[in-house]
Amino acid sequence: MFWQEDEDKSLPYQAPEDVVDLSFAIKCKSLPVDHAWALSEEILKHLPWMENHEVAGIHQIHVAESNNGWLRPDDEDALLYPSRRTRMSLRLPIEKVPDAEKLTGLVLDISGHPLEIKSSSKKVFSNSGVIFSRYVLSDSEEDENSFLSRMAAEIKNKTGHKVKKMLCGKSHTIKTPEKILHTKHLMIADLDNDTSIKIQQLGLGTGRHLGCGIFLPHKGIKSLNASE
Repeated sequence: MFWQEDEDKSLPYQAPEDVVDLSFAIKCKSLPVDHAWALSEEILKHLPWMENHEVAGIHQIHVAESNNGWLRPDDEDALLYPSRRTRMSLRLPIEKVPDAEKLTGLVLDISGHPLEIKSSSKKVFSNSGVIFSRYVLSDSEEDENSFLSRMAAEIKNKTGHKVKKMLCGKSHTIKTPEKILHTKHLMIADLDNDTSIKIQQLGLGTGRHLGCGIFLPHKGIKSLNASE
């Protein structure tokens, strides 16, 4: 007899710790909404290896008023006002954490806005069945169906998983000295443990040093781990 059951999602799952988020407390009065390039340039001065690393990434900074980052002010010239709870996070292979911890105590110049980096803590990935990225790079002429098809093909190539549920969200732009980059929100659902973690580890697309293609668990939807 050949009998296959779906993964038992009631069992606890221990996420691997070879890639983690290193979260820093910060002291910063204000930041431009479009701060990805400036933040990247400042961090890469101290951690130049991050620019072309396969998995390392720099999260853009989000504040509570932006609805957990899913919505952002439409005016890209507007300012964000970080609170004491606002964090700056880097996605890192575990062996690079000690190097990144050397950022503690530095004051970065983010387009004229000083940002002091304070203490840090490590955060292991959550095995959520629904994950999302606020920014995934796309071509300015790429329509939603083409974008989703390209993402599905990349997921299949990286994980072997044929994704069945994806949702494309709001578009944004990132200004750099060379050009304006176009991005789309992407939510992926109905993932098993291993695929969810692997996408979080590897990301999708390019531009990780600008906060692109970095995936997070969607907190509004129940995790696969029943104990969470």
